[in-house]
Amino acid sequence: MEQVVLVDEQDRPTGYMEKLEAHKKGLLHRAVSVCLFDKQGRWLIQQRATSKYHSPGLYANSCCSHPRKGESPKDAAERRVYEELGIHVKLRYATSFIYRADVGSGLIEHEYDHLFIGKYDGAVDPNPNEVSQVVWWSKEEIEKKLKNTPEIFAGWFKEVFFYLS
Repeated sequence: MEQVVLVDEQDRPTGYMEKLEAHKKGLLHRAVSVCLFDKQGRWLIQQRATSKYHSPGLYANSCCSHPRKGESPKDAAERRVYEELGIHVKLRYATSFIYRADVGSGLIEHEYDHLFIGKYDGAVDPNPNEVSQVVWWSKEEIEKKLKNTPEIFAGWFKEVFFYLS
């Protein structure tokens, strides 16, 4: 049973809860998001595996997850990049923000999100339990897709894109 760290609006821990239960209740919890860019400035975008319990098959940033009890956001981000994409990459903290998004099936993402960025130009070996595919899209391609087909993106992606654009 995977737990998330519940936090207040200053990111101070207030307790722990099973991840699915926190999403059912829409409680604020700590999260990490990672955006990777290649030398041309394109974004590495993942399409979430269709087996995911929320937002299956939707496009999202390179990686996102939740720190474990006692784990720093940066350590969680680096761990999950490897677990989801099969790569090791140096990450840099960019910003933090709070968002709330209805992700369907009665679930709500309400996260204090720590956003990390990195540069990467090598091969990616996605874990099929986490990621259906990866694509490299320019900022302009993403803007066009967000305008014309916003339904293909996970609920939090617009927030992540906004903070890095």
